[in-house]
Amino acid sequence: QVQVAESGGGLVQAGGSLRLSCAASGSTFNINAMGWYRQAPGKQRELVAVISSGGYTKYADSVTGRFTISRDTAKATVYLQMNRLKAEDTAIYFCNVHARLLTAPTFRDYWGQGTQVTVSS
Repeated sequence: QVQVAESGGGLVQAGGSLRLSCAASGSTFNINAMGWYRQAPGKQRELVAVISSGGYTKYADSVTGRFTISRDTAKATVYLQMNRLKAEDTAIYFCNVHARLLTAPTFRDYWGQGTQVTVSS
């Protein structure tokens, strides 16, 4: 199995910054992509940003220019730097790891427990 653990959430004022971290660990595996999703109360989970093994990145329109995703491949860790935060960024942020165990034939998604980000206006 692959364990996914997020950290770095918290309470911040509008206009402030936070940095989220997510580390994958466990059995030997290959990671294809890592990313961040978020879910606000009463809303569906949505993609925030994703980064592929080759460094290709994709962002939601709502965070483009404010958030930056990066990864440390050697540490199986992905980061989300969030700047100029807005009240509407308030949500639980989940880390997603698209990986394949060396004993498994296919890739699958692994999720963290989520970390709360609250932006006060």
